[in-house]
Amino acid sequence: MMNRALFVVLVSILVGCGAEAPPQPNVVFAIADDWGWPHAGVYGDKVVETPAFDRLAREGVLFENAYISSPSCTPSRGAIITGQQFWRLETAANLWSVWPSKFAEYPQMLAEAGYHTGSYRKGWGPGDHPNSPVNPAGKRYESVDEFFTARPEGQPFCFWFGTSDPHRPYEAGSGAASGMDLGQAHLFAHYPDAEEIRSDVADYYWEVQRWDRDVGDLVERLEAMGELDNTIIVMTGDHGMPFPRGKSNLYDSGARVPLAIRWPAAIPGGRRVTDFVSLTDIAPTFLEAAGLAIPAQMTGRSLLDLLKSGKSGRVEEDRAEVLFGKERHVPSQEAPDNGGYPMRAIRTGDYLYIRNFEPERWPSGTPYHERAQIEDAWLGDCDNGPTKTYLWEHREDAAVKPFFDLAFAKRPTEELYDLAKDPDQMRNVAADPAYQTAKEELAARLTAELERLADPRVLGKGGFFDEQPYLGGGPKFPAE
Repeated sequence: MMNRALFVVLVSILVGCGAEAPPQPNVVFAIADDWGWPHAGVYGDKVVETPAFDRLAREGVLFENAYISSPSCTPSRGAIITGQQFWRLETAANLWSVWPSKFAEYPQMLAEAGYHTGSYRKGWGPGDHPNSPVNPAGKRYESVDEFFTARPEGQPFCFWFGTSDPHRPYEAGSGAASGMDLGQAHLFAHYPDAEEIRSDVADYYWEVQRWDRDVGDLVERLEAMGELDNTIIVMTGDHGMPFPRGKSNLYDSGARVPLAIRWPAAIPGGRRVTDFVSLTDIAPTFLEAAGLAIPAQMTGRSLLDLLKSGKSGRVEEDRAEVLFGKERHVPSQEAPDNGGYPMRAIRTGDYLYIRNFEPERWPSGTPYHERAQIEDAWLGDCDNGPTKTYLWEHREDAAVKPFFDLAFAKRPTEELYDLAKDPDQMRNVAADPAYQTAKEELAARLTAELERLADPRVLGKGGFFDEQPYLGGGPKFPAE
């Protein structure tokens, strides 16, 4: 790792010796809104077409085990920008919150180091940043053209390329109308096999494909500019799909995301890596690649050594687990409770362990909309849509009730899933005596890490998150 001053000195020495100075890499961070794993062609999805993502994975590194910090837009994006776990971000740990403007932010650090920095469409948020003149993801530009036109010639750039796809609402039937085979659509095991749900998934796919085309256009532009091979391109999503037991949950359907990184000037391509990585690792990776010092407050770890290793499979043995969690998404508990559903989790290759700190609350918000903290908020941590409506309308059907309960019923303090026997995370074995040793070990590791990382929730200060103002709205009943 080297700081900016040392980088400049080394460049000067190389130039003085007649060597060509290595250019600082450009940075493109392409992030979708609610795009979750495994919905990309390269991951084996049989319906959705993602040629741009597949190309980045083929020519770069594809990550099999990439996880967000929190499965909620605002805290997830804040964690990416700061390279810190979301629970360290004070007021920005919740959805629709206030950015504290006190932490190191990689776009700002790169701007101060001479990068042309900016963002397009959805950056950090939703929320307010009253003490920052621009969005924490970078000054917002109205188009890709505007960003590159404003770039001084020869200046390295840092571009946050966002989108609102595939966030709800969707155009009903758009997936089927495009010719998708609904029978091949990927359904997580926690959904009943119903045509309404398959069509809903296809509509989500349709927006994933639109997002992928946008990234493809950007890649082609970089290629035409002659900038492609010295640009680090990261393509991912901020959390899982906006479906029941997806977004706002800590199961793989909510916390695991696609991730591909391409930089052929320094990274050998054509590799699939199984190390557990967090999107908090992105900021320190960009900073190290640019020759800047990584702030001590960042909890993420640079991926640069892993990326340059040329290896596939498990590369770094100490990347065998990852932590993530959630505080308040929408304040949709029963009035007067203004809280969320606080959770933390540790994910390894063998187990997923989840601790629910307030099990008396509703994990997806109250189903009794007339009692909600926000007027008429209905299962407010789950976006409205056909899948949610189907589960609600059939919740008393014997064949559907188990799926409804998996998504919306109250949960115990501890959840444990044996991934060898239950990769779909359907059967909680936390109370099974056969798993007590594994559960206790994981619980102890989780607590120790949360304490090390100064998580207010385990330090007796978790009420801070519940007390923060909420600046947005929530899904209403009946479904809009």
